[in-house]
Amino acid sequence: MATKRDYYEVLGVSKSATEEELKKSYRKLALKYHPDRNPDDKESEEKFKEAAEAYEVLSNKDKKQKYDQFGHAGVDGQGFGGGGQNMNMDDIFSMFGDIFGGFGGGGFSGGFGGQRSRGGRRVNKGSSLRIKVKLSLEDIEKGVEKKIKVNKYVTCKTCHGSGAKEGSDSTTCTQCSGSGYITQVQRTILGNMQTQAVCPTCGGEGKIIKEKCTSCHGDGIVKQEEVITINIPAGVADGMQISFSGLGNAGARNGVNGDLIVSVEELPHEDFERDGNNVCHQTYITVSDAILGTTIEVPTLGGKAKFKIEQGMTSGKVYRLRGKGLPDVNGYGRGDILVRVDVWIPKSYSKEEKKMLETLQKSKNFEPNPSAKEKSFFEKMKNMFN
Repeated sequence: MATKRDYYEVLGVSKSATEEELKKSYRKLALKYHPDRNPDDKESEEKFKEAAEAYEVLSNKDKKQKYDQFGHAGVDGQGFGGGGQNMNMDDIFSMFGDIFGGFGGGGFSGGFGGQRSRGGRRVNKGSSLRIKVKLSLEDIEKGVEKKIKVNKYVTCKTCHGSGAKEGSDSTTCTQCSGSGYITQVQRTILGNMQTQAVCPTCGGEGKIIKEKCTSCHGDGIVKQEEVITINIPAGVADGMQISFSGLGNAGARNGVNGDLIVSVEELPHEDFERDGNNVCHQTYITVSDAILGTTIEVPTLGGKAKFKIEQGMTSGKVYRLRGKGLPDVNGYGRGDILVRVDVWIPKSYSKEEKKMLETLQKSKNFEPNPSAKEKSFFEKMKNMFN
């Protein structure tokens, strides 16, 4: 696989470029390498896609931050903006059409606003579906396959997506001669200006259906329940959105499928609280265990782990179990489990226990005698409140 160029280099801007500067630079490159201006030119098409990929990342605040911190590895695999190899022209035209507005007169077949086939006719794109998926920490730790039941538009089986009644046919639109677009010429002080617009008669499809399918009423799509299988990667976080290309609603009349946008909801856990890729756990030991030392067992996301409590442990000490936390969603290692160990002080006790405690109370060995390290910590705390 060829090495990707730096996105800032692709757009010819600095890291401090403003949103307007990014947009201006991308527009210039997109016009230069547009497929209509460079027919059957594979190199121009790749540069057109490369510019779109760079702009999609750098114009997105979150993706730009990840890219600035980790480079291409920080955004790879995150849908359109990290996987240029998966991009297609329809995605680019539909995502960035607003940048070019009603631009015309450049000799392009329909400008940037329409989703078009390589032949120039308009291709309908289905809308995206948005769903929420609830995941446990165990799901997030390993990654999980989910089967989800959704109501979505699918290709009509009666007409196979054509929208035409069985035995019926479609005719070429006479207004646009099958191109899907009409050309308009206006006189201006600068001379004749030629623009192109979607044909109002056929809606840019270049053909007219004679008799509509009775099942889908000519749309080529019907709504029905469908089970979708998706794979959620390990390390995702609450609120994160994952895009699955082509799993959304079907496009009208054999158009392009939309995307499925999955929003992650992280369920509360009985034993852990999450802190980034680390997970935190709290446990208690007895006074005698804190004094004498012991070995304790704590839960992990994959089972249990044992570790030693040293003699004379202070309540509130945090132990780190390295590599037992959650994997990073971008593949940068794993977090840790942080175990806070507190000493359990009973609120009631027997006469015999009280006697033993009173004896210990008189022992000089049980008088507070913090180490230099502990004193330093107390001094810092004191200064914070002064």
